[in-house]
Formats: sequence, C-alpha cells, structure tokens
Amino acid sequence: MTLFSVEGKTVVVTGGSRGIGRMIAAGFVAAGATVHISARKTAEVEKTAAELGCSGVPADLSTPEGVEHLVAAVDGPLHVLVNNAGATWGAPLEDYPEHAFDKLWNINVKGVFYLTQKFLPQLREAATAEDPARVINVGSVDGIKVPGLPTYAYSSTKSAVHMLTRHLARHLAPEHVTVNAIAPGPFDSKMMAFALDDPATRQSVASSVPLGRIGRPDDMAGTAIFLSSRAGAYLTGAVIPVDGGITC
Repeated sequence: MTLFSVEGKTVVVTGGSRGIGRMIAAGFVAAGATVHISARKTAEVEKTAAELGCSGVPADLSTPEGVEHLVAAVDGPLHVLVNNAGATWGAPLEDYPEHAFDKLWNINVKGVFYLTQKFLPQLREAATAEDPARVINVGSVDGIKVPGLPTYAYSSTKSAVHMLTRHLARHLAPEHVTVNAIAPGPFDSKMMAFALDDPATRQSVASSVPLGRIGRPDDMAGTAIFLSSRAGAYLTGAVIPVDGGITC
C-alpha cells in the first residue's frame, strides 16, 4: 500500500466544500493527509471542513486578495495543490454575454495560474527528485470534446486549463514539481445538478456513458490520490479523462 500512500502529506483543495472538490478532499482525509479546503462561501466551507475533519479557508480565488489569503493560511511545505475551483455558464449563442467569458476566465484559468504561482515556494520546499510536489488541475471532458450544451466560455476555459497544465508541467519538471490535469465526465455536483437531479435525465446521461453510470466519489478521489502518491511520481503534463469512456 505504500506505493499509493499520501499519508502525512499537506494538501490544498480549492472548491472543496462540495461536488468534485469535496470528493477529492474526503479521499485525501481518509488516506491520512492533512487537508485544507477553500471556497467562497464561509458557511459552506466551515460546514464541510467540520464534516470531513480538515481545515477550511474561505477565499474568492478569482481575486488577488483571495489568492493571497489562502496562501497565507497554509504554513510550511505544500505537497499537493488541487486547483478545482471553477464556474460554468450556459446561454444561447445569440444571447451569450461577454461578461460570462470574463468571469469564467478569471476563475477557471487565471485563478489556477496565479494560485499555483503564489504557492510555488511551498511546493518547491516539499519537492524532491524521489517524491515530487504535485499540482493537479481539474479540467473537463468539455475541454476535450465539444459539449452538447451552449457552454461556450466553460468549454473554452477548460481547454485552456489543459494547455496551461502542459505548459506548467514542462516548465516545473526540472524543479521536481509535476503538473497534471483530471478531466471529469458526469459526476454529482452543483454544475450537473440541473441534469442529474431529475431521474429521467440522470438515466439518459448515464446511458450515454460507455460504462453506463455516473461517476462516483471514489473514481475522482482515487485518481487524485494516484497522481499524488509514489505511483504517480513519473507522470507530468497528462490530462486524464475520468469519464467512463465518453472521450474514447
């Protein structure tokens, strides 16, 4: 089991109060890591942190102030940074607002870049050749294939997250910091609630997945833990679809 151990590692998970972020954070807590979660809403962060048994840091990571606040709240070496915080926006093509692109670019792309930048000293402190520090960016299958919904800014920014992942991976490899991305398919989250909360629509979505089901918390936590353990130490610059075969 030591091949997949993350016990004793310090982990930050943004957007960790619900959905995919909570799944990842819960997996790390159960595996013995010291976990800090962050999200915008104080009450949600505190509630989830208490339920999981981890630290909660309210912060709006679309702003420089929010980024600085989270970085200042985490002491010492940082072994794993999970950039999961994000937002989506859907509207018909003719009505799609310009500010949707601005909002999603700030959260989904700039937030990932600048939080990683600010955490670099702590990531470098944790990094060794045998056990690199890890950055895991949460992209989307919608950044790999064109989605069926009018989420133009979302899919574009998630595609940008995948390229940013590769760019950072190439630059940080000599410093023993790996950077990979997870591209989730359908999972139970606020972004997917419009579809998955309706039983008929949920069944339709599940039947469109080659493996025939919606993603489970262990599917997401397991991938993040693999990337953060000794088993994933030689992997960098990868975008891993966790989608039940949608992108096959």
